Amino acid sequence: MDTLGVLQLDTIPIIARPQHLVPYSRLGAYDMDLFQRVAYTDDEWFESWAHEAALIPMDMEPLFRWRQAEMSDEGHWSALDAPEYVEQVHRELTERGPLCAGELSDAGEKLGAEHAWGGRSHGRLALGRLFAIGRAGSRRVGNFERQFDVIERVVPDHTRVVPTPSKEDAQRELLRRSAIAIGVGTADDIADYYRIKNPQARPRIAELVESGDLVEVEVVGWGKPAYRALGSKLPRAIAASALLSPFDPVVWYRARAERLFDFRYRIEIYVPEAKREFGYYVLPYLLGEELVGRIDVKAERKQGVLRVKGAWHQPTDDLSVEADEIASNLQTELRSLAEFQGLTEVVIEPRGNLAPHLS
Repeated sequence: MDTLGVLQLDTIPIIARPQHLVPYSRLGAYDMDLFQRVAYTDDEWFESWAHEAALIPMDMEPLFRWRQAEMSDEGHWSALDAPEYVEQVHRELTERGPLCAGELSDAGEKLGAEHAWGGRSHGRLALGRLFAIGRAGSRRVGNFERQFDVIERVVPDHTRVVPTPSKEDAQRELLRRSAIAIGVGTADDIADYYRIKNPQARPRIAELVESGDLVEVEVVGWGKPAYRALGSKLPRAIAASALLSPFDPVVWYRARAERLFDFRYRIEIYVPEAKREFGYYVLPYLLGEELVGRIDVKAERKQGVLRVKGAWHQPTDDLSVEADEIASNLQTELRSLAEFQGLTEVVIEPRGNLAPHLS
């Protein structure tokens, strides 16, 4: 977490939730109970709107207060124009918290399908608003259910008393950390990491160049300026072999993944099945310095099976490895992933140009 600076959260448990897969891609099998303890029992991490909904190290909480202030002013919560009710929910959190939305004494009505937040109760919207503006924090309990509490009982005193940096100072520090995390990137790449809007990010990046924290560089073929953090190092070799979550920082900014790896990647969860090119939940495969393929995969827990519904390699003329070598390394990764998830069998279906090699 100190290296990445952020773990995007998502509820999709097709294999494991993305926030659990991202560390797995780097560490291999690890104790997921440890993840839960560090994140939500010891409160070493903190849920925030960092890169979408995400976990960040607790000491970064002051760097996002400017965003909470902006969300206080936005019309983001127009579906719940009831400030007195929001205050009522905050009082109840103070007196009875921590609470899940369904545990509120008055959870209110659910919004209809015509609303962007359709299906959510007024209570859940009120809790979301309190979270967004920094008056409540949240932890995950049970089956990833969101439990809220007043911010004073989520963020420790030694963090809350840290002076709030100015918006400009906070953005500079976030962009500096972004550059360290990604190694080298365009202004768009660096801004996307913590979702800072480009008109705000570009002057801050220019200031970091002027101060010497970032160095402007040229990357062959990019056609636009790039930046690296001062002191960043180029490794002599990369011996990676990892299946990546769709929400992994290596691929979450699709334009960067395509520019770096010539790898066009889209999530097709919301695409009708008949129109999907690769599948519902597709994991890119990183081998060495290249994204060499992708698999459509699902954990069938009752059967104890990790099912590969499709497997594809990139055009091998463009890669430093052949399909058989990709398949051999990927076999090892699939067995490891199955073991990590407590599954006993890997089944390969005959779909995709890598499937015959993998079988």
